[in-house]
Amino acid sequence: MPPRKTASPPLPATYGEAVAQLEQIVSGLESGQLPLEDLLGQYQRGAQLLAFCRERLQAVEEQVRRLDGDVLRPLTQGDEA
Repeated sequence: MPPRKTASPPLPATYGEAVAQLEQIVSGLESGQLPLEDLLGQYQRGAQLLAFCRERLQAVEEQVRRLDGDVLRPLTQGDEA
């Protein structure tokens, strides 16, 4: 019998929510307590969340580039606040 396909839960509204969900998934995977049947689904959800986070980071990086005139400067110790 082939595995059932279920709709993926919606992506979180914020980057922070996605990171929190990823942390929960990683903890579950590392615990070794997840049933075999759940491992693949959790892995797939983690991959979706990771892609979401990467897209958000790239969008923010692009906005910073635009604001900074396409000149990204390295962070110096004086810049840390």
